[in-house]
Amino acid sequence: MDESRALIAATRSRLAAAGDPRKAPEMQRYMKSELPFRGVAAPERKALAKELFAAHPLPDEAALWTVALTLWREAGYREERYLAIDLTGHRAYRAWQTPALLPLYEEMIVSGAWWDFVDEIANRRIGPLLRGFPAEVTPVMHAWATDEDRWKRRTSIICQLSFKEATDTALLTAAIEANTGDGDFFIRKGIGWALRQFARVEPGWVRAFVDGHPGLSPLSVREAVKHL
Repeated sequence: MDESRALIAATRSRLAAAGDPRKAPEMQRYMKSELPFRGVAAPERKALAKELFAAHPLPDEAALWTVALTLWREAGYREERYLAIDLTGHRAYRAWQTPALLPLYEEMIVSGAWWDFVDEIANRRIGPLLRGFPAEVTPVMHAWATDEDRWKRRTSIICQLSFKEATDTALLTAAIEANTGDGDFFIRKGIGWALRQFARVEPGWVRAFVDGHPGLSPLSVREAVKHL
């Protein structure tokens, strides 16, 4: 058995062994998930991921794609998808974090279509790609800002949450302005979140932005000025 198949098999079997069937239904209800849970809490899942990825190193980027997409597409439990995302960010594969992975993350965002998946990918995968490869990734985020898929639009809005002074205000402005009139809760919340984070380093800019955009929803404004 090659390492790709070994890692997939080990991930499924270890999740099954670690699961708590008493916790699983409540986790599923909280996440409003169609996929059931095994009942593996985040700390235990992170520890399991560390063990699995160390025990089954992958030889190349193609193997990373194979394992991540197999766990994602064939997931019978939500934790399998969490581990697929964890795998893509494993430090041993940092050299493979290039814009070539954007189609993988795009599939996860669109098919995952919920905040737990999308926010992790937006902040810990797309964000670093944007920071490391701005020339290639910035145009993609501008395109996502007007995409029909709301989760790609949310990603374009919140992908700079950790950027602080390095925030591309032109991209942030474009992403927010493209979605100001959207009534979707996750879009409005994302706008407020992005502005609130940037207000930690540029409160004057955020205050001026809010004042200059009267079309922002009350939710977005409330979140944006929370700490001003």
